[in-house]
This record gives sequence, structure tokens and C-alpha cells, in this order.
Amino acid sequence: MDVADLIAKAAQKGITVATAESCTGGMVAAALTDIPGSSAVLDRGFVTYSNTAKTEMLGVKEATLDRVGAVSEEVAVEMAEGARARAGVTVAVSITGIAGPGGSEHKPEGRVCFALAAGNVETHSETIELGPLGRDEVRAASRDRALALLWDYIFNSDQ
Repeated sequence: MDVADLIAKAAQKGITVATAESCTGGMVAAALTDIPGSSAVLDRGFVTYSNTAKTEMLGVKEATLDRVGAVSEEVAVEMAEGARARAGVTVAVSITGIAGPGGSEHKPEGRVCFALAAGNVETHSETIELGPLGRDEVRAASRDRALALLWDYIFNSDQ
């Protein structure tokens, strides 16, 4: 997947993007802004590493965080929908996960949750178990999966 092609196709279709990132710390936004002309597509990126940032910046409900924890599809959905609403963009992608080292029996290292929110489709969410690949590899794979979600939406939507 070529990020330059993603940016070009989004610009051609008038699609705007926001990112909401936790464990990747802005890597998706950085990959997009590496491409000249990305300002026509990327509106903003939210790096919401703490739960407080997730609630304050994206509107993630404290009750959701208390019930299922930050690394969950429910929180990923609220992050993506919050980013999309606050930025007023066509589509937003979110990532929350455990890059490592660490994790627990219930939420192991390498578990990453994603969501993609767009106005013309139901919010998509998924969890990927990358395993204990190491922090750098988990973060890179998470960035790449988020970009792939954007790619699928941009190239396959009627938008």
C-alpha cells in the first residue's frame, strides 16, 4: 500500500481524515503527513495516551473506560466517533492497545483495537492479537493496519 496513493485518492474524492491514536502516539498522522499534499486530506490527529485525554479530547465516556478498559473495541469506537465529530471530517480512524512490554492475562501485549467511523457507514471495529513482537513492531504493525483501514474506506466507499 502506497500512502501517497491513499492521499491522492482521498483528495480526488474530497475525503478528509482525522486520527485518534493511543499506543501509536501519532504514527498514523506522521505517515500521512510524510506525503506532500496531505494537508488537503488530514485535518488533525489526536494523541490521547491517557484516559483523561481520551475523555477530554474525544468524549470517551468514563463509564466505558471503567467497564471495559482503554484497550477495547468499545473505547476504540468512541475514540473514532469522537475524533470524527470534533474534527468534522469524512472519516476517522482510532487505535488503542498494549504495545508492551507488559500486558496481563486478560489484556496481553500485542492486543490492539481499531475503529473507523464515517458518516455513510456503520462504525467498524476490530481487535488484532499481534503477540509479544516488541514495542516497535507492535506499533508499526498497528500503524499499518490503521492505514489499511483508511485505504479500504477511501478506495471502496461511494464517498
